[in-house]
Amino acid sequence: MNLYSEYYVSKNCERFVNKIWCLDNSIGESLIENKLVLPNGCFNLAIVSGNAIEVHTSKNKYTMNEGFYFCSQMTNNVLVNIQPKTKVTIIQLHTWTLSMFPIYDLSNFTDSILKINQNELPFKTKIDSGLNSDISELVNILNTYFEELNFLNPVKNQIERICDIIKLHNEEITVSEIGKSLSVSQRLLQIKFKTATGLTIKNYIQILKFRKSVDQMVNSDLEKLKLTDVALYNKYFDQSHFIKKFKDVTKTTPKMFNSSLYFLSKKR
Repeated sequence: MNLYSEYYVSKNCERFVNKIWCLDNSIGESLIENKLVLPNGCFNLAIVSGNAIEVHTSKNKYTMNEGFYFCSQMTNNVLVNIQPKTKVTIIQLHTWTLSMFPIYDLSNFTDSILKINQNELPFKTKIDSGLNSDISELVNILNTYFEELNFLNPVKNQIERICDIIKLHNEEITVSEIGKSLSVSQRLLQIKFKTATGLTIKNYIQILKFRKSVDQMVNSDLEKLKLTDVALYNKYFDQSHFIKKFKDVTKTTPKMFNSSLYFLSKKR
């Protein structure tokens, strides 16, 4: 049994959905505990099948039994315990995806999880939340919905454009510079971004830089790759600055970081 697996949507759908990831303890007989998830700048729609999963964020502890859950932006490590006979399927939505639905004000919603009714979801086809549900059916439902959304919205909105600019500049750009690029005041930009994501633009940039650093560390031999190199490559001031920011999120140092404790993205 693969405890962690990833699945991908169509190219057009990838504009809104980063990936689908699955934590599968459906045939397990014992509790899987003290696994960790890192912040990544995305929202998650979680489908819990079977028994339950326990999630500890920096704000609260959540027991998520069978059903549908909306997970906000996370700013710190999240600890996960998965009960036997439980599967969790997680749809990872890009930072700007929720901004396509402006009825949501997420400005004060971070490090939190909310149980929702499936009827609140916009998909035309009902999602099977059973323990033996077929992941390919879920992929088809997402492709159908988000490909249509992509077709109906050929022009990117302001939140998506902000994220594009940040990516284009490799997370090395100020809010003031983004405002000038979009001809929007810095204050208005901050308000709109926080309403749509729950994060400040600066906080979002810091999360992206942190994840790039972790991915670089995990996919490299850290004995050969000096921390100074990781810090400078990811535009931290120096090694000390990098270690401090790393500890803020993980509560450990880069050298003490144990990747086997974490659910980390597969390298595509």
